[in-house]
Amino acid sequence: MNSRHGHAMRFGVLGPVEVLKGNVSLDLGPRQRRLLLVRLLIEDGRPVSQHTLCRDLWPTDRPTGAASSVRAHISRLRAVLDPVRQGRSAMLVSGPAGYALKVPREARDTTLFEESVSRAREALRNRQLPAARQEIDAALGLWRGEALAEAAEHDFAIRERTRLDGALQDAKELQAAVLVQQGETEPAIDVAEGLVLKAPLRETSWALLMRALYAAGRPVEALRQYERFRDMLATELGLDPSPQLRDLHTAILRHDVVVLGTPPTASSGTTLSPGLPPAPDFSAACVHPDPGPAAATPFMGRGEQTAQLVGLLSAAAAGRPQWAVVNGEQGYGKTRLVEELSARAAAAGFTVARTKGGQALSGNRGVFQTCPTVQLLDALRQDGTDSAQDEVAQKDPLGTVVHELTQAPTLCVVDDLDQAPQGFHRLLRRLAKVVREAPVLFVCTLRNPDAPVSSMLLADLALLGATWLTLEPLTVDDVAELLAARGEDVPPEEAAALHRRAEGHPFALAELLKLPPGRRIGPQAQVPAALRNILHARLVELPDPARTMLTYAAADGAWLDVGLLADVQGLAPDQLLPLIDAAVTARVLVWDADPGAAGTGRYRLPELPRDVVLSTQTPSSRQLRHAALARELAGRDDADPARLARHLRAAGPMAPAAAPAPSP
Repeated sequence: MNSRHGHAMRFGVLGPVEVLKGNVSLDLGPRQRRLLLVRLLIEDGRPVSQHTLCRDLWPTDRPTGAASSVRAHISRLRAVLDPVRQGRSAMLVSGPAGYALKVPREARDTTLFEESVSRAREALRNRQLPAARQEIDAALGLWRGEALAEAAEHDFAIRERTRLDGALQDAKELQAAVLVQQGETEPAIDVAEGLVLKAPLRETSWALLMRALYAAGRPVEALRQYERFRDMLATELGLDPSPQLRDLHTAILRHDVVVLGTPPTASSGTTLSPGLPPAPDFSAACVHPDPGPAAATPFMGRGEQTAQLVGLLSAAAAGRPQWAVVNGEQGYGKTRLVEELSARAAAAGFTVARTKGGQALSGNRGVFQTCPTVQLLDALRQDGTDSAQDEVAQKDPLGTVVHELTQAPTLCVVDDLDQAPQGFHRLLRRLAKVVREAPVLFVCTLRNPDAPVSSMLLADLALLGATWLTLEPLTVDDVAELLAARGEDVPPEEAAALHRRAEGHPFALAELLKLPPGRRIGPQAQVPAALRNILHARLVELPDPARTMLTYAAADGAWLDVGLLADVQGLAPDQLLPLIDAAVTARVLVWDADPGAAGTGRYRLPELPRDVVLSTQTPSSRQLRHAALARELAGRDDADPARLARHLRAAGPMAPAAAPAPSP
């Protein structure tokens, strides 16, 4: 920790607590003494009573001599921090209100960090990029690990840890912004990807990732990141991105450098001029276009559905309007299916109109409009005309849409129907009633067929005899076929393990296949960043007791032992069930029905959610969970010895002394 202020003693909490005198780290003693120092540092010179210190240092199982221990630790801290004092210490003082640690703000690493970030922000505001880079690198260099590491599991540190973690996120966002401005786009992308992994619902971090990808000449990937974030918001919170992020999305679609701003080349180390920098060169991206997800992963497991939709195209070409509804969970391949269908339709001479959530994807502006007719006309026309300015469409909107639909064979794809506004549903209901002779196929995709907004439209389509396709998880054979199509010759057991890890989920499988083969399954398996983001966001939205329950479940294994989980947390089973229901609703837990007996089955924590839950805990937290489970199992006459032994080994130094030793 470098100090430009030259204080003889420096205090650090941006990692394990440390005190430096010169360049020598002082010996602060055992954990409780270090924790006491952290507790006093947090108060910033304010006194803390002895009672409060006892309560905070020993929140449970407080020893009888806690007060004496506090006094002893205070005495030894004084001896370390102020060894040459004359009389009373001026640093670690005591009074009627308790104990206080008088440390100059300039001697704290948190102060140095905040001052460097402030200077970096000011330098960036003045377009002094080298100075901004130097300051932000210095600020982030002060972090040695998790803030207030000793107090990670103590309630008294929650507020300060939250504040410092937020400040760190702000600083890294500032670092990414500086890197983008300096033209160092790949490091900026790395930083931004780490940010969205850490805080998957933080919009500013996604905006920085989009800007960094655009500046790197990868606008298609930038647009894809917007779609990922928008889908996550809609799924997890039922919200749309802010107007600012939608404006950024539109600017990327238009290559609007006035909005985006474009950085100098990576070799530039000078201060930016106030004028607008030149636009980036996308010639490399044009020569080697991004193949997109459809080209990256062969299309497998949806042959039957594809054949049915192609049959509907033929019927539509003969002048008979057709309707189809494709239902499936997020990531089950609905969009991929309609993309394949769209390619076939275009090759057959169809006009292909696309909307997503009621918004035209193939119109001339890509800007959200509230009028459903304008959106559908933009998607149908695709000629750059502004449907909002069409006087004929203003006078007879429904007639204008019907006219467009009857001009040529048309495939009209309505993606994410359940995310579209109610007005768009009303428009489709009217079209279903009036379009009787037209060469058109409507294909609607939705995640939730029970969404109230879609119920009336789906009822009308059912009466019209619409084709209903439900996408199920891929099978083990589908996975094996996919691997073979990729040229990967793997044993059947590996294909089965990959299918099990992905739960047959096409999106999860595609993300796993991006990893090296040795990192997909087995002891070295990783969780891809995209899946980690989604699962972490689901966990964050669960109530605290449900997350706690999942930490015990993850430690115990894949199958939930409801009785054990209730006992280890001191709950009745009926108190645990609402927590399990919340996790099932959030798609973290699953219910596996017993095929041999109706109404029976077991709850299961799949591999990927389990890995994410485990990764959110510190090693000591996991050891405490295993120790608690071992204590409960040791008291059961019917406990599986191997299961108990596994928990005892995993508990490490936290293993209960009274429990039987694990079998060799």
